[in-house]
Amino acid sequence: MITIALPTQHIFDRLAPQLPNVNLIVWTTADGAPPVHIDLALLGYLGASGGLGSFAGMDVAALQSQSLGFDGVLERLPAGITFCNAVGVHEASTAELAVGMMISEQRGFPEHFANQQTGTWNQHEQPGIAGKTVVILGAGGVGNQIADKLAPFDANVVRVARSNRSDARGAIQSMDALPSLLEKADIVAIAVPLSDDTTGLVDADFLAAMKPGALLVNVSRGKIVDTDALIAAASAGQIRAALDVTEPEPLPSDHPLWSTPGVTITPHIGGATSAMHSRVDAVVRDQAKRLLAGEPLANMVVDARQN
Repeated sequence: MITIALPTQHIFDRLAPQLPNVNLIVWTTADGAPPVHIDLALLGYLGASGGLGSFAGMDVAALQSQSLGFDGVLERLPAGITFCNAVGVHEASTAELAVGMMISEQRGFPEHFANQQTGTWNQHEQPGIAGKTVVILGAGGVGNQIADKLAPFDANVVRVARSNRSDARGAIQSMDALPSLLEKADIVAIAVPLSDDTTGLVDADFLAAMKPGALLVNVSRGKIVDTDALIAAASAGQIRAALDVTEPEPLPSDHPLWSTPGVTITPHIGGATSAMHSRVDAVVRDQAKRLLAGEPLANMVVDARQN
């Protein structure tokens, strides 16, 4: 029998009836050494990568994240442990937030909310989304979900990735085309993973290339955007921004980004919806099935067998 460790009793109560052939235990590294060999440990949802070092010396074969992103894992993961990310858990909810931010900003919700506080009736035209050009940086799970969710809104959606190619959704432009696309885009959505290539991608030159008054939406990682450059561009009225992620994060209460005109901030809630629970359960069930069958785990970011 295999053993899977779960971080909370709540998750245990959900999964126990679904996995009768698995030894499920509630355990985290805060409890000390595990009572038995653990074939797979499900990490907590928030801030999990920062605690990877605590697994050093623990009798744990593999870790399953509840998050899609895996920045910092390679630097912090102890040797000999496999790490899997949570593909299929957060893409839809993150895309939902991205499109919600676009609707909110393009229809002037922040302005209308402020007017409501003063009882001000100020009716005027807003740009909307219909007929606008939306450039999505990233053609992975989140980027494609954003494109799918924008389809009913009659927008001109352009996806951009590292290479020029096509898939079932149509054409994907390469990063080489980005400068010419930015000057035409009404909305630019960031949905690429954080890497050496994407850190600081949205810098002063990137923002200057954007169409005046265009909206930047970031639901990926804060470090992809140069915060100082963004503050300068938004303060000058050059662009607007809706951010679910920031650099630094959490954003200090006295940080100037909070009060930068034209910027709306949410506290990294892209995947934090009730939809994630059943999807995390499905990931654990699939990994258990693979372990019981002697098959490789799914979505291995780090495969300890190759070390």
